[in-house]
Amino acid sequence: MQKISPYLWFNGQAEEAGQFYVSIFQNSRIVKVNRLRTDNPETTLVSTTFELEGQTFKALDGGPQYQITPALSFFVNADTTEEVDQLWQKLSAGGFIMMPLDAYPFSEKFGWVQDRFGVSWQINLGSRKQKITPFLMFVGEQHGKTEEAMRFYFTLFDHSSMNQIVRFEQGEGEPEGTVKHAVFSLHGQEFMAMESALGHPFTFTEALSLFVSCETQEEIDLLWDKLSEGGQTQACGWLKDRFGVSWQIVPGVLSKLLYESDPAVSSRVMKVALKMKKFDIKTLLQTAKE
Repeated sequence: MQKISPYLWFNGQAEEAGQFYVSIFQNSRIVKVNRLRTDNPETTLVSTTFELEGQTFKALDGGPQYQITPALSFFVNADTTEEVDQLWQKLSAGGFIMMPLDAYPFSEKFGWVQDRFGVSWQINLGSRKQKITPFLMFVGEQHGKTEEAMRFYFTLFDHSSMNQIVRFEQGEGEPEGTVKHAVFSLHGQEFMAMESALGHPFTFTEALSLFVSCETQEEIDLLWDKLSEGGQTQACGWLKDRFGVSWQIVPGVLSKLLYESDPAVSSRVMKVALKMKKFDIKTLLQTAKE
């Protein structure tokens, strides 16, 4: 089971975006669309879980308060030039091109695009076992902290490793020794990272977070306490770590209580969950039994 899933926050487009991504990537499917009523009778909370190239993604129609930025993008390794062209054509339609599809010193064919839903994709010609990789870009106040962040995350997840790190050299336009490109693994899942000293008008945001499914309260306590140290805690298992990256630390049982229980149980659990910051599994289970 995938431990860490990218979680995208939309304003009324979660289901549409999920369907679009599933339509353009192979080995992809909608796993589930959940509609949960809130205290406001006119509001339905829509969330969707989908798989792209066998990897799990989650999305929520959370409202207009957060906007997705390129600080967390998705690096796609395409096997052929035809696949690159097809993905580029579909993802760039109605979007914004950040780096044109072209040959670069680091790739025979590469392009960076923000699609019409605001999600950023780096399309690259090059085969890799993990087809789609979350890509963290440390800018602004977070510049220079990439390696520190990666090594901190290693301490929190089993089966973690530094797979590759390339540093900027003198004369490349960035501070010498800072991270030009890195590949690392957390719980066996691949991630990428870089940092840039340029004046980018964006940074990390809650609109694209990392959702961690936890089996025990001990695991929740550890991740919550460590990741929130020096950062910010928020409602419903959300937090922002000291590097600005947003996480959701969530018990695996919560989804079952909310979406697979009868409406009365779901409603009770939802009301209690919304009042929590760090989730308490025992309280959630007791609420479901009342």
